[in-house]
Amino acid sequence: MSVELENKEALLDEGSRYANRRTFAIISHPDAGKTTLTEKLLLFGGAIREAGAVKGRKARRHATSDWMEIEKQRGISVTSTVLQFDYMGCRLNLLDTPGHEDFSEDTYRTLAAADSAVMLIDAAKGVEPQTIKLFEVCRMRGIPIFTFINKLDRHGKDPFELMEEIERVLGIRSCPVTWPIGMGPDFQGIYHRMEGRFERFTSRTEGTIVEVPDLDDPALAEVLGEALWQKLKDDIELLDVAGDPFDADLVRQGKLTPMYFGSAIANFGVASFLRSFIQFAPAPGPRETNAGVVRPGDPVFTGFVFKIQANMNPAHRDRVAFVRICSGKFARGMTVTHVQTGKRIALTQPQQFFGQERETVDEAYAGDIIGIHDPGLFRIGDTLAERGTLEFPPLPSFSPEHFARVSVPNAMKYKQFHKGIAELSEEGAVQVFRQANRTEDLILGAVGQLQFDVFVYRMKHEYGVDVEMIRLPYQFARWLASDEPVENLQFDRYATLVVRDRDGRTVLLFQTEFAIQWLLDKNPNVRLHKTSFELDAAQGRSGE
Repeated sequence: MSVELENKEALLDEGSRYANRRTFAIISHPDAGKTTLTEKLLLFGGAIREAGAVKGRKARRHATSDWMEIEKQRGISVTSTVLQFDYMGCRLNLLDTPGHEDFSEDTYRTLAAADSAVMLIDAAKGVEPQTIKLFEVCRMRGIPIFTFINKLDRHGKDPFELMEEIERVLGIRSCPVTWPIGMGPDFQGIYHRMEGRFERFTSRTEGTIVEVPDLDDPALAEVLGEALWQKLKDDIELLDVAGDPFDADLVRQGKLTPMYFGSAIANFGVASFLRSFIQFAPAPGPRETNAGVVRPGDPVFTGFVFKIQANMNPAHRDRVAFVRICSGKFARGMTVTHVQTGKRIALTQPQQFFGQERETVDEAYAGDIIGIHDPGLFRIGDTLAERGTLEFPPLPSFSPEHFARVSVPNAMKYKQFHKGIAELSEEGAVQVFRQANRTEDLILGAVGQLQFDVFVYRMKHEYGVDVEMIRLPYQFARWLASDEPVENLQFDRYATLVVRDRDGRTVLLFQTEFAIQWLLDKNPNVRLHKTSFELDAAQGRSGE
């Protein structure tokens, strides 16, 4: 099962450097232990010396990936971060994503930059709603899923029950690479099926490795006890006879998920998982563009912007565009085309990230994530190319479900207010609408309520602006496709508000689904779309 990865980077020529890249995201339901697992991966990768703690308001240390002050105060992740480190001769680009569903839009966009995903599941709770949503995004993209069952040192569901639940709820078969022995107070460790060894659990330290060439070895019974020894033998026999065999091709196709067991908080099973993940996770692969397929080994540099973040360094009030490199070699100072505008720009200060920390990078390859200074030019989904005019598919936007009218009570803060609105909307933190015929009346849309709380906090602490927000009763946004002027349409004017998005497209905000259906019944030629992405796609197909 092991592979010779040491010093692999030195052996690769520039045309195949991407082969030792592993770019992945971790997806989970809140409280499954995602931040803890992230910290432990960094710990075993040698990227940090001490894992952070996010529990308790008085905790002095915080997770490496949670760099925003509001994240430290609330103990939750509200924005995606990039954590890059080397391990076993590989360059790992870990995309840490928010677990809370109110920030799922950021997670969805970040998954577009990943080549694989680690699905973290709480052993006691099994597959939870947010995990299902994020898994579906991975399925749509066909990216491989690696499953880590967490918190085995606590009581939880039977491992076979978890396997059945993953297949029933998510529709994907699983193949345990490691298998737990006991659970909760009786948890003794994990058995590596493919390596034939037993890793013994000892509290809060990585386990002791014991080679087990034969499960019938009586010495193993002395370590585990008769009952657990017999159960382990029965479990492995059942898996070997009735379980799915490991198939690397099916894993790469996203049709089979390797399963691993452990306890992130106790530092157990994480290092074993990381070594196995590096072996089986895919290197960067080909990506579709409007001009055909781009392959990572192609000599021409290409990439796309999947995230924009303002004020990562509050002292400088900077804006950074995160770029996923898809092909070729990036070199500091190179000139590329911003395809959407046709402008040629020099990338003189590219950066690589470790949470909030960053350093200038001289070169990078397909699979890597770099940050470039954004003077206000970029939008999420934009393409950068060394030459040519190819474009990667646009990243989908999402329909907001919560709305609020926002204003600034202090007229002296008018300029800072509008700067903050513009920058945070370009990040994708909120969507901004202007009420038709009342251009100064700003309405914010968000996927989750917590986005409003983060918006208010960031406006105050990053832009020095106290804002007033009045929640609105609307629940649905629909982009309008119609040759008829909106003034001539029949709709419930008490339950519907006409607004414009930042590109001037007409959007209707509805209080109820009944109001949506009423408009469609009265105006049979009207088409409504849930997002601007859907509207643009429909108009492109129709030649408009």
